[in-house]
Amino acid sequence: MITKLNHVSVFVLDQDSAYDFYVNKLGFKVHTDAAMGPGMRWLTVCPPEQPDLEISLMAIAEGMMFKKEAAEQMRALVSSGTFGFGVFECKDLIATYEELKTKGVEFTKEPTKEFYGFEALFKDDSGNWFSLGQADTK
Repeated sequence: MITKLNHVSVFVLDQDSAYDFYVNKLGFKVHTDAAMGPGMRWLTVCPPEQPDLEISLMAIAEGMMFKKEAAEQMRALVSSGTFGFGVFECKDLIATYEELKTKGVEFTKEPTKEFYGFEALFKDDSGNWFSLGQADTK
């Protein structure tokens, strides 16, 4: 029986830039940063309060995963904002929104009360978008 998910991948255009974004802007912790052979790197980060979920920042590069044409197509899709990968949670959406905006995070939707909760939308430095929601909206 499957008991939990411990890794998820987000495709990024540049791992060094993604490292800076996820660590220095979002405040995530680096779990693993290891060379995996010529031109390959295994880079995972995690939210500080969720160390058992590693987000693998996967470079879109020609090689094992992508042939040249597929890599080019995938880079175009990611940079155009095609992918929304998940929902992050915080304790105070307004304060987190203001903090992240100050750090240069691009929001595409300001904090808004919706029928399903309180959320804002932001993009990472590659173009992937995420929802940021408040854990308790009472």
